[in-house]
Amino acid sequence: TAFACIFQCFFCQQVQQSCNSSSASPDTSEEPCPTDMVKMTKSKTFQAYLPTCHRTYSCIHCRAHLANHDELISKSFQGSQGRAYLFNSVVNVGCGPAEERVLLTGLHAVADIYCENCKTTLGWKYEHAFESSQKYKEGKFIIELAHMIKDNGWE
Repeated sequence: TAFACIFQCFFCQQVQQSCNSSSASPDTSEEPCPTDMVKMTKSKTFQAYLPTCHRTYSCIHCRAHLANHDELISKSFQGSQGRAYLFNSVVNVGCGPAEERVLLTGLHAVADIYCENCKTTLGWKYEHAFESSQKYKEGKFIIELAHMIKDNGWE
């Protein structure tokens, strides 16, 4: 329900704040504190699971979580295989080496990104923009629609 979602999200934020404000524990057997609303786990298939009360995007090939809808910056991008979305941050994604490419908006240094679970190439990360009008893209991620699906609460 909506109330449960609000309560869960509020709780996640409280846990994150208490983890960030407490001193480091000498006991190394504890699970790591959740960061950026992401549950880190070693016992499951994927490296990170996004909260189920948020709308998320997942890999179409293996259903690994990729991004929270709140991290979506723009839906008006073009990938090599069609439309793509620009995200502020992603999870369960690996990065290849950076290379310079001439894209529709000019020269950029980009690194291909892939799903950590199934190794499918999903898009790229903007490492460096050579034109000042494109600097806002640096550190952001492109994921092509052909490689992701909507999960959790998109009814």
